[in-house]
Amino acid sequence: MLNQYRMQAEIITIGDELLIGQVVDSNSAFIARELNKIGVAVYQITSVQDDSDHILNALTEANTRSRIIIMTGGLGPTKDDVTKNVLCDFLEDTLIQDEEVLKHIEYLFQHYISTPISDLNRQQAMVPSRAEVLHNQFGTAPGLWMERNGSTFISLPGVPFEMKALLTDTVLPKIVAHYDRPHIVHKTLMTYGWGESAIANAIVDWEENLPREIKFAYLPSLGRVRLRLSAKGSDKAYLQNLVNGEAKKLYPLIGEIIYGEEENESIEAGIGKLLTQKGMTLASAESFTGGRIAEQLTAIPGASKYFKGAVVSYATETKIQMLGVASELIEKHSVVSEAVAVAMARNVRQIIGTDFAVATTGNAGPTKGDSDAEVGTAYIAISSPERTFAQKFVLGNHRERIVQKGVNKAFELLQKEIVNF
Repeated sequence: MLNQYRMQAEIITIGDELLIGQVVDSNSAFIARELNKIGVAVYQITSVQDDSDHILNALTEANTRSRIIIMTGGLGPTKDDVTKNVLCDFLEDTLIQDEEVLKHIEYLFQHYISTPISDLNRQQAMVPSRAEVLHNQFGTAPGLWMERNGSTFISLPGVPFEMKALLTDTVLPKIVAHYDRPHIVHKTLMTYGWGESAIANAIVDWEENLPREIKFAYLPSLGRVRLRLSAKGSDKAYLQNLVNGEAKKLYPLIGEIIYGEEENESIEAGIGKLLTQKGMTLASAESFTGGRIAEQLTAIPGASKYFKGAVVSYATETKIQMLGVASELIEKHSVVSEAVAVAMARNVRQIIGTDFAVATTGNAGPTKGDSDAEVGTAYIAISSPERTFAQKFVLGNHRERIVQKGVNKAFELLQKEIVNF
């Protein structure tokens, strides 16, 4: 086994579509996050075009720095998919036909793909002769695991759901079994209400006296700052106690702005856990956020246990007709108002029959629409079995940032209410 403190990986994503901005590289973020969980640090991420020389250069350079090189993309059936050929050139190997892969490809075409199978599709069964083939249950391009001189080269399909399944089910367990790795421990405190510099001023003495094993980082995003403590070493229990102890010291200093702790999960995932633990349910009524709250909640597997539905009442008449918001209320207070937000939250909770509800109404711009409220004005309401309330926010003047800030604020308010219920 390799020395654990030399353990690091590099990720190479392949495809012209990445370099021209046609496709956003979400694969690297997922791979890096999952590697970190098993104690493998990512040293560098590189994106290259569908060009043999470019891929070969990236492989050569990565191999001088890291012991694990993971590649995604370039395994399709067309001429621009050259990853396997480059791997053979780099590792001095040749392609052979894998009969099990060929059978799988033919099975997929017979049962799930309407277009006829072609010789190009069958070519995907050609793999390097010394590679360990990683079965791709969801697609025609197999994954590949190859080794040379203590280094591992892993090639995965670029299609995200295929890559994620192969990485999670096959690649990560193999890395764990194959390499001795350090433990990497993280704790992230989620804050809102203060900016990065204000937080830094409040905790300057704490930060200057951190143990040398701990790295500390500020992670600002729309409407919030996450504070991440990280430690790496061979004794996991020691690292966890060390990180937890230092994190606790922050509460007397900035406890008023800490609204939760994140262990490699999103705030909406944390909300799901809270609701599941309490056996309670949630609905949403959205206007200026356009269904994004519901989208982020339902992206979590198993969300149907606690998230029961949503009404995207983007237009004023939909608020009246679908949510039963009184037209007189809108005329008196404006569609962007505390009163309307409260009515939306209370009514959707009753209509769908849930324990909690969240509602948003606001003006994301660029024009004022049905309200005289200034662009960036938003009201977010929470309804529970005990109370319904709304808060006003001024979220800036950039449409996309207004929407995402609104979503973030809605989750923050919702989490606090569920925790305190």
